[in-house]
Amino acid sequence: MNTLLKVRGLKAGYGGAAVLKGIDLDLAEGGAAALLGANGAGKTTTLKALCGIVARAGEIVFDGASIAQKSTTDIARLRVVLVPEGRGTFTSFSVEDNLRLGAITRPAGRKVAADMDRAYRYFPVLAARRKQQAGTLSGGEQQMLAIARALMLRPRLLLLDEPSFGLAPKLVAELFAILDRVRREEGVALLIVEQNAARALAITEHAYLLETGAIVKSGASAEMRRDESVRRSYLGH
Repeated sequence: MNTLLKVRGLKAGYGGAAVLKGIDLDLAEGGAAALLGANGAGKTTTLKALCGIVARAGEIVFDGASIAQKSTTDIARLRVVLVPEGRGTFTSFSVEDNLRLGAITRPAGRKVAADMDRAYRYFPVLAARRKQQAGTLSGGEQQMLAIARALMLRPRLLLLDEPSFGLAPKLVAELFAILDRVRREEGVALLIVEQNAARALAITEHAYLLETGAIVKSGASAEMRRDESVRRSYLGH
């Protein structure tokens, strides 16, 4: 499998304060990786650095070309899409209008309509609420809408920041099953920042453990699940 994302020596921070201290990671085309760690470890900063949202230094290669100096807009045009923590739905707009906004950089036409239908197939609950104001949806439905809107950009790489945050266990299971299906059916690569380590490890192939801005452990997700220190700190047993 070809390498889609290659990161070497990535440093990033805010206002001169360093958060990432030089991290390396790789993600295969159509692959899935989890980024684990405690609050404040630098997980969200990693996703923002990959998108050019925060000041960063180091090597970031996407599909064989450097994107380290590219703007957030140019990176998005390469179909690298971030689903931020907190969902970020346009609450006063309908579900359908939120999806249309997801494709705002694309010319309107049959492909956009087909992609909207595709999003509804993955998230049938949204199809039933397509005319409903997004702010009236449940938290889980709003998270689904945020991911469905990201899919409207036809991403090659989906960066997900705490997709299970605040959701009931049943919804978490449903959401992760859909993400796994999207990856397998569409070939979308996933990089998941997630506190629910067990769920993230279950649908990914590789995992990185981040502590105070540095990767301290990495390996196959199956191996990480068996690692005693990971089990004790992040899996609750």
